[in-house]
Amino acid sequence: MQAILQQAAAAAASPRSRSCRPFLSCGFICTMLSLSISTGRMSVERLGMALSSVWDGGNATWALSERPVLQPAWDYLRQNHESTLRSPLFPVLLSVSTYLLLVLLYTILDLLAPTWPSIRRFQIHPDHTVTWASIGNTLVLTTYNHLLYIFPAAVAQWLWRPAVPLPREAPSLAAFLFGILGCTVIFDFQYYLWHVLHHRVSWLYSTFHAIHHQYRQPFSLVTQYLSAWELFSVGLWTTVDPVLLQCHCLTGWAFMVFNVWVSAEDHCGYDFPWAMHRLVPFGLWGGVLRHDIHHLHPGTNFAPFFTHWDWLAGTACAPSAKLRENECDENNTKANGRRADKGA
Repeated sequence: MQAILQQAAAAAASPRSRSCRPFLSCGFICTMLSLSISTGRMSVERLGMALSSVWDGGNATWALSERPVLQPAWDYLRQNHESTLRSPLFPVLLSVSTYLLLVLLYTILDLLAPTWPSIRRFQIHPDHTVTWASIGNTLVLTTYNHLLYIFPAAVAQWLWRPAVPLPREAPSLAAFLFGILGCTVIFDFQYYLWHVLHHRVSWLYSTFHAIHHQYRQPFSLVTQYLSAWELFSVGLWTTVDPVLLQCHCLTGWAFMVFNVWVSAEDHCGYDFPWAMHRLVPFGLWGGVLRHDIHHLHPGTNFAPFFTHWDWLAGTACAPSAKLRENECDENNTKANGRRADKGA
């Protein structure tokens, strides 16, 4: 591998390469991908290294060989918080604290919305009020799941799992961003399959997923208003996917935070100008509006984040008035019919 990289760098420095930089760059990327796949060690770090190549005055300069953009921040974290970051408890605490902070902010908005028109105008259902009873009900189950399942699992990791060694090098910016994207794409596919299966099979739906659909107009605390099995599935994928892609630990932690953020946003009940579905172009991101439709029409919009799987499967329902009344109802009827045929 090292010899091939040296040959690629030498070829980049040759005069001939200066007339065909794009082709050489693409060739190098293809070489990296081919080698990674053939050796069975495909990782986001290698993909990020290939995509981080830049050209300066006709000379090949690899961004990964220079000081990564994230290196100063990573050095600070390692030097000042290494013991905390190495603890097996850290990912759990990071995920839980992120979730609690987000739902606290959204819950404050829910309580202020009835008397603050500036907040209420962003609500998807402005006539719906989040009550203290609903807040208490969701908090009880969330607390129960955390105390009975998450906390014991975290303590078990702390007792039996060794401290995680921290790499000296930070990930390149490309590896960091592509790692988060890759984990999000994989998680989206995993949950889509899980979600469809638990809607199509009556026993799975009634046993494990129906509890989440008790709220047809969700608010932020509904995000983790889940059965233990669903919470375990989501937590497993969030933990394992960065490992499968051989991501840097910093990338894995960032993916955890991002996953919690967009999941809470999907259930928050607000269509803010900075919502993800407004930031991602071409309608590729489903977001809060489509997931809100899923709670109204459970046979539609199964994917948690992206829209492509629902479009391919014919279960997509766009957030427009006509589609809400026509296509969404039609897809929902078909889904319920299939579930009824299986003994619903």
